[in-house]
Amino acid sequence: MNTNSCCVYLGEKLANYNFGENHPFGPMRYHAFEQAFYQQALEQKVDILSPVISTRETLALFHSDEYLDMLIEKSKFGVGYLDQGDTPAFIGIYEAACYVAGSVIDAVEQLMNERYKKAFIPIAGLHHARRDRAAGFCAINDCGIAIETLFNQYGLSRVAYVDIDAHHGDGVYYSFEEDPRLIFADLHEDGKFLYPGTGAISEIGKGEAAGRKLNVPMPPYADDALFFKMWPLLEKFVVKHQPEFILLQCGADSIKGDPITQLSYSEKAHAHATRRLVEIADRFCGGKILVMGGGGYNLDNIARTWTAVVNALSE
Repeated sequence: MNTNSCCVYLGEKLANYNFGENHPFGPMRYHAFEQAFYQQALEQKVDILSPVISTRETLALFHSDEYLDMLIEKSKFGVGYLDQGDTPAFIGIYEAACYVAGSVIDAVEQLMNERYKKAFIPIAGLHHARRDRAAGFCAINDCGIAIETLFNQYGLSRVAYVDIDAHHGDGVYYSFEEDPRLIFADLHEDGKFLYPGTGAISEIGKGEAAGRKLNVPMPPYADDALFFKMWPLLEKFVVKHQPEFILLQCGADSIKGDPITQLSYSEKAHAHATRRLVEIADRFCGGKILVMGGGGYNLDNIARTWTAVVNALSE
């Protein structure tokens, strides 16, 4: 184990996953976090690791070969969209996505091999992509790839995925809806008001996985008071299933003032969720918790929220 129990992945290779200056998911998202990270001297509390590129085989743990062929082709010319119009192709999108997935899988390995207990990756948590298609700014689903790695490579039978991004983690939910090994808990803006329109409270998993998924839709303008009221539900749910590894997608688009969502939390919500999940990880997972930045399109919110999360991880 390293002297710091937490590692953070930083580097331009992560910043390269963006859709240009005029897109909500632009290049400054990464830089807003990195600048705040150094301003707060967080490099003294955590170890910094460089982004790692993944192989196609790693992506294929989750994604179909046909989809990966299409992504590689679109990446050569950068023309058109990967989906119905949210996710533009750009030259090099495949390589950029490989650095997101590779860094997430490297973090999984660091934690499973007990070099660190906790990890944070700012540009990650691309939770909308499905096995066979892109969606909602997500060319790949690094969360899904991490989950498949934990099941297939490490033989885990209970992995908890917790998501507090404003948008429902539909790409994760539907890909594992019938898999009892994934304990899924998602607190998001009600799908009646926000993309992707899913994540009703009645969606609890299917077949053997029924009762192993929890969706908590929040009304628009839900604030910290409501978050703190509802959070214990997620916590209780995760504890009940005693996971062996925890993934947290902590999208900053649920913070007040995001340009494309309507939730009104402060960064205190995300710091609290992180602290509580660290405690649960200490109880059941040997401390193993991997946190992915997720969404967030207000740069000040990203800077404040993700540094609050890293602070909570490094306590």
